[in-house]
Amino acid sequence: MTNQQNRLNDTFHALADPTRRAVLAKLTSGPATVSDLAQPFSMALPTFLQHLKVLEECGLVRSKKVGRVRTCQLKPRPLEEAQDWLGAQRTLWTRRLDQLDDYLRHLNATENRK
Repeated sequence: MTNQQNRLNDTFHALADPTRRAVLAKLTSGPATVSDLAQPFSMALPTFLQHLKVLEECGLVRSKKVGRVRTCQLKPRPLEEAQDWLGAQRTLWTRRLDQLDDYLRHLNATENRK
């Protein structure tokens, strides 16, 4: 598997969890502290930090510690790569379904002539 495929797999794995998607949604409005990000979730901080670790490892989030405060920031590049892949898949499947539609129309027209 190529490095790009591994990054894509990691991105989709990170996006598969609703907690991580909510964290990313919060970060779209700007950097936030870990405390602010964890506040809406009813889970222990170590559990929440595991979610942040997944997001950091796939490159969706970067964190920076200043003193005792860790601040997280969204890094959109992996999302752009996922969007590019999804767009390519959409194009491929649209073309295939159009070809199937053309074939079925041709088949139907041939049957109607008989």
